[in-house]
Amino acid sequence: QVQLVESGGGLVQPGGSLGLSCAASGNIFRIIDMGWYRQAPGKQRELVAEVTGSGSTNYADSVKGRFTISRDNAKNTVFLQMNSLKPEDTAVYYCNARATTLRYNTRDFWGQGTQVTVSS
Repeated sequence: QVQLVESGGGLVQPGGSLGLSCAASGNIFRIIDMGWYRQAPGKQRELVAEVTGSGSTNYADSVKGRFTISRDNAKNTVFLQMNSLKPEDTAVYYCNARATTLRYNTRDFWGQGTQVTVSS
């Protein structure tokens, strides 16, 4: 199938920066959209940022101007640069990819999640 592996989470101080990366592998025919979601305790998972198949980007209002998403289609990777981090950014961050497999099935795939904690 398709596997997404995230890396780069950790503990940072408010105002600090952190970079998250995600690599997709497996029986991939084509990756359409790639992005990052996050889920804080007791809250619903929300979109943080995404890069569509056409190359456009979308950001949650809460992270605009602070986070930057980029994508390397050749490597099937997506990267999230997070600057000026706030305590409210604390959450488990999940990589997401909408992909078509070699069996011609198209659906969303998810990484295992990586913890980002912003605290002094």
